[in-house]
Amino acid sequence: MVQRAVVVGAGIGGLSAAIGLRRTGWQVTVLERAATFHPAGAGLVLQANGLRCLEALGLGAAIREQGRVDVSGGTRRSDGRWLARIEAGELERVLGTSAIGVHRAALHEILLGALPDGVVVTGAQVVAVTEDGEVAYQHQGLQVTTQADLVIGADGIHSTVRRLLWPQAAAPVRIGVTAWRGVTPTWDSDLVAAISWDRGAEFGMVPLVDGRIYWFAAINAAPGDPTDDDKARLRARFGGWHDPIPALITATDTVLRDDLTCVDQPLTTYVKGAVALLGDAAHAMTPNLGQGANQALEDAVVLACVAGRPDGLATYDQQRRPRSQRVAKASRAIGRFGQQLENPIAVAIRNTILRLTPPRLALRSMARHADWRPPPLM
Repeated sequence: MVQRAVVVGAGIGGLSAAIGLRRTGWQVTVLERAATFHPAGAGLVLQANGLRCLEALGLGAAIREQGRVDVSGGTRRSDGRWLARIEAGELERVLGTSAIGVHRAALHEILLGALPDGVVVTGAQVVAVTEDGEVAYQHQGLQVTTQADLVIGADGIHSTVRRLLWPQAAAPVRIGVTAWRGVTPTWDSDLVAAISWDRGAEFGMVPLVDGRIYWFAAINAAPGDPTDDDKARLRARFGGWHDPIPALITATDTVLRDDLTCVDQPLTTYVKGAVALLGDAAHAMTPNLGQGANQALEDAVVLACVAGRPDGLATYDQQRRPRSQRVAKASRAIGRFGQQLENPIAVAIRNTILRLTPPRLALRSMARHADWRPPPLM
């Protein structure tokens, strides 16, 4: 008898879970509350763990065609002085595979294209979920109820599934950081993938395969701190930083802004009955390690591998919860050590430590969270 899964949320984690489950014989429906998909978001870095997951899903070649293999990079001060430098190819020598900068919309399109028509139902707003796998949702003015052997809550940091079945779980919290993201038009000159730090601020840049540049910026700021003109605020804060940071800001048409939020109080379980949480719904983390999407991909592949077993969801929880929560905790710590650090003495000590740390040792420390291999999909 074919088992049936309902995935709530058609983001990177939800679509990946749907692909993996279909490859292991499940019938899958994905419920997405948005009525249509629009090219949205900025860029992300697929690290070794995320790339291996996509290869397990049969999408490795397609992703590598859309991504820019890692170039030289590292960490700088706001005046451009290098604190730590990593040469191109070093990451692949350490982990056996490179990292890839890719536009989020391109990755999403590849994942959508791997699912047959009719699997993803848009304009579907979930209103009720039970532990035995019953899901009710609003669609085209009607309420639809369906029964599944497995329900996956992959509906993001403000997850409806988590709110319904984990009512005692702590709400996501704002961490006092405002972040901006953008993608430039095609950039004429080569540049490195790097993060630059100043007191309470950072700016990062990642080249994409089509010649555009994905960049991100963050500053310490009170949650909800208003701004009428994001680009003006960015130019005021980063206009004096090293090249090409001011030019990247000026060249970008659309800038996205967020008050960074994470789940600071870890869940005690990712599973309730026939329901499992995945990705940001389970462990929304700060972006400081660049692991958010990669951890969601890990969740998706592990869940697809074990879901059909009698103890599958318990195994998923045992495998994914400790690791994903360790990564989330490490990402929060890196943010405090890096972008959020403001005390000038502490900043000077941090910078000295970075300058004195051998590059290969620093790389291994940063990359250890990406050194993970998925189980084979059967």
